[in-house]
Amino acid sequence: MASLNSKTRKSFGRKNKEIKDHGFIPAVVYGHDFQSIPLQVSLAEMEKTFQEAGESTLIDLKIDENSPIKVLIYDVQHDPLTDKIRHVDFYKIKAGEKIEVETELEFFGEAPAVKNLGGIIFHNIDKLKIKCLPEDLVHKIEVNISGLETLDSVIRIKDLKIPAKIEVLDDREEVVVGISRPQAEVEEKTEVTEEEKAAEEPKEEPTEQTEEKK
Repeated sequence: MASLNSKTRKSFGRKNKEIKDHGFIPAVVYGHDFQSIPLQVSLAEMEKTFQEAGESTLIDLKIDENSPIKVLIYDVQHDPLTDKIRHVDFYKIKAGEKIEVETELEFFGEAPAVKNLGGIIFHNIDKLKIKCLPEDLVHKIEVNISGLETLDSVIRIKDLKIPAKIEVLDDREEVVVGISRPQAEVEEKTEVTEEEKAAEEPKEEPTEQTEEKK
C-alpha cells in the first residue's frame, strides 16, 4: 500500500500561495465521525503517489508525527493550464463502513469487428460507481473488448466481470463500449433511405389548369 507524508496546514485562502512557492499543495482529510483537518502535502510526493496508486485508492497518510491513518484519495483537482495537481481531498476510512467511489475501467484486447469489418470502436463510459468495504476496493475493472465481433455489437455493464463483494451503482444495462458502422456505410444507408422515401411518396395529381393546357 502506498504511503504519503503530510503536515497540518495553517495557511488558507490567498496564503496558500506561500506553501505552493515551497513545493506544497493544500489538501484536506475528512470522514464519517471524523473532524476534518486541513493539510499540506509535497506536490512531488503527491504526484508520484497518484501516478502509482491513482484515484479511489487506499493509502497510508501520515499527519505530522502521528501514526498513519488509512485514507482514500477521494478527489484530485488539476490546474487547467499545467495539469499539475493543485488540491487533494482524502477520505478517512472507518472499519466496517462501506464506501462509494468511482473506479477506472481498463480496456484490453483487440476487437475483431474493427480489424476484420472496419468498424469504429467507441467508449461510452470509462468509470464505474461502486460500493464496497474498504478491503474489497479494486483500483480498476478490466474490460475485454475481444468479444466485439460484429458491427453494432456492444458490451454492457452487466457483461463485465465484477467481484462478488462489489455493488455496482450504475444502471447495469448501460453500454460501456461498442462498435459503430463505418461512416461510408452509414452514408450509403442514409442515401438508400432517402431514395426509398421518395419512391414511396404519392405523386401529385394533375390540376384542372394543367389539364386545360394540354
